[in-house]
Amino acid sequence: MTKLSTLLLALAALLAPVCAPAQTWPSGPIRIIVPFPPGGSVDAIARLAQAGLGQRLNATIFIENRAGASGSTGTAVVAKSPPDGNTWLLVFDTHAVNPTLLGNLPFDNDKDLEPVSLIATAPYVVARNPSRTYANVAELVRAAKEKPKTISYASVGSGSIGHLALVLFGREAGIELIHVPYRGGGPALNDAVAGHVDLIVASAAQLMPQITPGAIRPVVQMGSARLQGLPDVLTIGEAGYPKATANAWWGLFAPAGTPKPIIERFRTAFVESLREERVARQLSETQQMTLVLSGPEELRKFSAEQARIWGAVVRENSIQADE
Repeated sequence: MTKLSTLLLALAALLAPVCAPAQTWPSGPIRIIVPFPPGGSVDAIARLAQAGLGQRLNATIFIENRAGASGSTGTAVVAKSPPDGNTWLLVFDTHAVNPTLLGNLPFDNDKDLEPVSLIATAPYVVARNPSRTYANVAELVRAAKEKPKTISYASVGSGSIGHLALVLFGREAGIELIHVPYRGGGPALNDAVAGHVDLIVASAAQLMPQITPGAIRPVVQMGSARLQGLPDVLTIGEAGYPKATANAWWGLFAPAGTPKPIIERFRTAFVESLREERVARQLSETQQMTLVLSGPEELRKFSAEQARIWGAVVRENSIQADE
């Protein structure tokens, strides 16, 4: 046997453990962990992709909601799951902040999870219950100064980027709003619509379906440019508080060690499912998301930068997870 033949056989032996799982996968049901309650934007993305994924992979796709601890409870499930392509994680922007906010997590975002795709971004929006009279930022600031510590706002959780952005806004404006953290967007939105809180800060994706029929009304949006769906609503920068500019984001991860061929096959099927005309229209028009649908490296870099930026806000403002 020649040296070249020996080398080729050795290479084939090394690749076999990687190629074999990819060729036989999927061999059973696949679950996507959503680390928030049903009814939120993360849950919506997973369920919009579910049918297309099942068809493309010829597999049963389960959506499993594992809410708690700002998304870290469900994330821990995935971080400790076998890297066999049967468990995936769909995260919200709290993912990058949790290591700073919570500390002592039972997993490491960088070591225990494999990035798959940056799915989308969308600006945060501050909206009010229709019974509240402050229709814009100037009126909100005036009301908050006239009656300090009386105006409440719901968020999808302590340390969410929307929460951190409103902390920055409050400091710039010289006001103090009462933060009411929830375990996800669905419960927060329910209470905002019912009037149990005065305001809600959440992604445009979460709020637009309730803004359109008038169940809640926008006060300001926190992106850098005006939203197509809210052309008359000022950005937070236009209102005079550019430091509070903030965008929500959604990403897809797998347990560390998941074979790259499996990751790429799942990512491709997921992206194609979200690019279906009906689904893409729902996300981009109805929910005002900007679809990114990137590869793994883009998500790795983006998530690291978000952790750097917003982790500093947590530290500098002594944000606590249980406030």
